[in-house]
Amino acid sequence: MVNDAWAARTELTAILITVPELAAYTDRWRSVSRSSARPHVPLTELIPPHVTVLVPWVVEPTEDDVDRLRAVTRSVQPFDLSFPTAGQFPNGTAWLRPEPFDAVRGLLASVYAAFPECPPYGGEFADPHPHLTISSSKQGGPTVVAEAQTVLDAEPAPVVRLAELGLWREDKNGVWSQFDTVPLGG
Repeated sequence: MVNDAWAARTELTAILITVPELAAYTDRWRSVSRSSARPHVPLTELIPPHVTVLVPWVVEPTEDDVDRLRAVTRSVQPFDLSFPTAGQFPNGTAWLRPEPFDAVRGLLASVYAAFPECPPYGGEFADPHPHLTISSSKQGGPTVVAEAQTVLDAEPAPVVRLAELGLWREDKNGVWSQFDTVPLGG
């Protein structure tokens, strides 16, 4: 979804919907897919399965920044997420679509409004499409999408409860780690 120059940046922060419960399900694709910026490392070693809410976020998040995010999440009650459909972006990146899609998109829009100084993906996309990447642009494409949809139709991905947003930081090697969470609904 993002260009190679943007993807090569490191030491970013992000707000993510992490779904580690899907790792056993998505690793069949993510373990053989590599970021164009880090071709020697599978996606599974960089970051768990997730839906990006906002990246890049603030460089050094303060308590005020976290409080701004809490003000957004306080009004959003936890809800169940499913991933029934596979698709791809024009660059070949294969993904799973989170449902209820409008609820996820609404959450993202609320976070964007709270952090206008942090345009999603550095402003590269006017209206980002919420998704869970299963294969990067180099290894993705119609074959991965068709395989994923066949698997989804035969064995649906686990339904997960979205109860919090994760706050993540990337190190200089492109590996992400969670440093905090913000609950939904409180």
